Amino acid sequence: MHATPDCPPRSIRGRWAEVINFDSAQPGSVPAGWTVAMTHNGGAPKWEVLNDPSAPSKPNVLAQTSSDPTDGRFPLAILDKANFKDGELSVRSKAISGKVDQGAGLVWRYRDPNNYYLVRANALENNVVLYKVENGRRSSIAPKGTPPKTYGVQHKVPSQTWNTLRVTFNGPLFTVYFNGEKLFDVEDSTFPGAARSAYGQRRTASSISTTSR
Repeated sequence: MHATPDCPPRSIRGRWAEVINFDSAQPGSVPAGWTVAMTHNGGAPKWEVLNDPSAPSKPNVLAQTSSDPTDGRFPLAILDKANFKDGELSVRSKAISGKVDQGAGLVWRYRDPNNYYLVRANALENNVVLYKVENGRRSSIAPKGTPPKTYGVQHKVPSQTWNTLRVTFNGPLFTVYFNGEKLFDVEDSTFPGAARSAYGQRRTASSISTTSR
């Protein structure tokens, strides 16, 4: 996964918005202000800054390069300063490889590695799914207007190309977008308060945007 900003920090009608890049970070390192974590067992995550000439925001990206095949293993990169209840997150990411998973996700209201919300786009399954992880157990939340056990939405998630995943969250209402298209809404009140945000799973990301409300 790789991540970088699109523009400098700015205030928008009382909201704080920031796009995060890694251009000043040392390649091969975890960038300052980020914490590495993981849900469940398996080999340790390997997050590092890399140079990627294809990145929409050049030159550096943040990548999760571990190829550990353990099923149910969720590497996370936590942005320490992003502590808010309501707002939006977006990331430009590219699926590089992976036989078990090629998923990129956004995490919000993160309390610890076992309690948070996550939306993930998966290039192997061609779907976008919103989950909650509660006490270490991950469960999908059905989109509004669908049967209770509905597993996200089927949607083409191209590999080897840059895609944009975005989520807005306001109280219990979450809205998910992929490449500018609104996919679905979800309602859930398991984690109502302010907490940190993150990027997760097994992809390359070129830019991460945060907006607090």
